[in-house]
Amino acid sequence: MRHGKKNNHLSRTAEHRQALLSNMASSLIEHKRITTTLAKARELRKYVEPLITKAKTDSTHSRRTVFSYLNNKESIKTLFGEVAEKIANRPGGYTRIIKLGTRAGDNASMCIIELVDYNETMLSAKAATKTRTRRSRRSGGGAKATGAGAAEAKATDTPSVEEAPEKE
Repeated sequence: MRHGKKNNHLSRTAEHRQALLSNMASSLIEHKRITTTLAKARELRKYVEPLITKAKTDSTHSRRTVFSYLNNKESIKTLFGEVAEKIANRPGGYTRIIKLGTRAGDNASMCIIELVDYNETMLSAKAATKTRTRRSRRSGGGAKATGAGAAEAKATDTPSVEEAPEKE
């Protein structure tokens, strides 16, 4: 039984799984976006996000710790250089998984895993649609407040639907 065991072993031995995740993490850091299966992407997210957090502090100890996981000098340079400065103010959630559908050959769920701060189209769309919204706890429209809602509306300083002055 697998009670409480969170890791997906991806039908591989421990050494094969370690090599797979290390290579995928290096590719993700170097290319900023890779296409893979959904199960591998979810395991890669758990593997790479602590390494990115370690890269925020650029010390010899953190470099050696991350190198013991990745074993790739170029990806270490990229991670501690440009990636670390882009994610310096982000408190977590450095990766995004976007589902693509299924693969033609074996019907496996495919997805794109990418570093969040490197998708320029989503960043520009977010900046363009950032508007202030007003959030209200009351149900909107012309519904009249009844029962406890009416007592609560009268107890507060905000006018209820019946008391609101009409605009001319």
